Amino acid sequence: MSITADRKQAIVKEYATKSGDTGSPEVQVAILSERIRNLTEHLGAHNKDHHSRRGLLVMVGQRRRLLDYLKRKDNKRYEDLITRLGLRR
Repeated sequence: MSITADRKQAIVKEYATKSGDTGSPEVQVAILSERIRNLTEHLGAHNKDHHSRRGLLVMVGQRRRLLDYLKRKDNKRYEDLITRLGLRR
């Protein structure tokens, strides 16, 4: 369900705005999106796993807050990020 360290490093490298960047909103949203994708697949097979479903909802809310923050601060970066990740809205 969670992502491997190698996959996480690849995501950080792909979405980092500068060298050594691990905490920018783009990186955080990309990592959350990967975790959400993995958990969604898990819930497709285990539809009665309500504890994980709650965790999924928490992650979706966190991603939404980060995206709202990014949209307020820099709309161009927000638009680029949702296009790259293939998110709606």
